[in-house]
Amino acid sequence: MSWKTLDDMDLNGKVVLTRVDINVPMQDGKVTDATRIERIVPTVKDILAKGGKPVLLAHFGRPKGKVVDEMSLRPLVPALAEAFGARVHFAADCIGAEKEAAIGALPSGDVLLLENTRFHAEEEANGADFAQALAVGGDIYCNDAFSAAHRAHGSTAGVAAHLPSCAGRLMAEELGALERVLANPPRPVVALVGGAKVSTKLDLLGNLIGRMDHIVIGGGMANTFLAAQGINVGKSLCEHDMTDTARDIMEKAEGSGCTLHLPSDVVVARAFAAGADSETVAADACPADAMILDAGPKTVASVTELFGTAKALVWNGPLGAFEIEPFDMATKAAALAAASLTKEGKIVSVAGGGDTVAALNVAGAADDFTYVSSAGGAFLEWLEGKTLPGVSALES
Repeated sequence: MSWKTLDDMDLNGKVVLTRVDINVPMQDGKVTDATRIERIVPTVKDILAKGGKPVLLAHFGRPKGKVVDEMSLRPLVPALAEAFGARVHFAADCIGAEKEAAIGALPSGDVLLLENTRFHAEEEANGADFAQALAVGGDIYCNDAFSAAHRAHGSTAGVAAHLPSCAGRLMAEELGALERVLANPPRPVVALVGGAKVSTKLDLLGNLIGRMDHIVIGGGMANTFLAAQGINVGKSLCEHDMTDTARDIMEKAEGSGCTLHLPSDVVVARAFAAGADSETVAADACPADAMILDAGPKTVASVTELFGTAKALVWNGPLGAFEIEPFDMATKAAALAAASLTKEGKIVSVAGGGDTVAALNVAGAADDFTYVSSAGGAFLEWLEGKTLPGVSALES
C-alpha cells in the first residue's frame, strides 16, 4: 500500500477537504437511498474525533458545467446531519470567497458541505487553476470516493497536487479489499464474471486470466463462448461477431493455467418475461426457437463445488437474467453459497459492479460477503488493471 490513510495524518485543528460520493437518489427533495451517505460516516466521524474540520467536496448528477438548481447539494444537508450526528453547514460554491469565508467560520465539531463541483466546467476538465482554487482554505486532502476515482477530475485528482493527501476509510477499505484478492490472493482464487456482452468485459477477462486460477463465465456472455465452441444457442443473446475473440480468450486461459468454466446445463424459454414457461436442457441442446436465460442446476452445483475448493472469490456480474423470475435462481443459489462459505471463514469474497450489487442484495447474500464495493466503473477499471487517476494522485 503506497498511499497514506487518515491514521498517517495529524488532523488536529486542520481543515480536511474530503472528496465524497453522495450522488444519491432523490425524490421530492428527500433522499430515498442513503447507502452512499452511510458509507462515508466513518471517515467524517474520524476526522471530527481527531480534531479536524471536514469540508466535503462532491458532485451530483451531470450539470455539464452549469448551475442547475435541481442538482444542488443543498437538499442533502438534513440527511448528512442526521448521519453524522453533527451540524452541517452549506456554502453555495466550491471555490471562491463564499467558500473561503464558510471555511473560516466553521466551528470545531461541525461539517461544511460545498456546492456541486460539476457546476464548474473546469471540474471535469481538471483545470489546473480550478484544482488550485479547490485547495484554497484546506490543510489536508482526503479522498473517500473510490467510486469516482476513475475520473481525472479536479476534485478527485487535481487538488491532490496542492495538499498533503490521504485515503479516507471507505477508499482505504475498497483498495485493501481489491488488493487482497488481486495483488496477492490466497489460492486457489476464482472469479465469476457475468454480464450481457463479452465485448464489454474484454479488458477485465484479459487482466484476470493472468491472475485467477478459475474463471466462471455467466450471463449472456456465456452464450458467446458456447457459440464459439460450435454450439447452437437458438435465439439467445449472443455476440456472434465475437466468437473468434472468445476462442482467443479460451486459448489464452489454457496457456496461462487458468480454467474457464461454462454452463453445462441451461434454463431456456421462448419469451423473456416474468413467469414465462421454461425448461432445463443441456447447454448444447437449446431449441432453435428458445433463448438461454439462466444457468441450470448442474452448473450451479459445479460452481458451488468450485467455490468450496477456493480460498478467494472475485464476483462481477450475474449468472443469468436475475432481474426476472424464475431466471434469477442460479445467481441467487451461487451467491448464497459464496456468502455461506465466507461466513464460515473458508473464503475471502469481494464483489462489485451495479448489477452485481443488485443481484447480491436480491439474493440476501451481500451482507455476508467479505466486501461489496460501492463503486461501479472504478471497480471494473481496477479489475481491468487500469490506473485510476484518483488513486495514483494519492500515491504521488
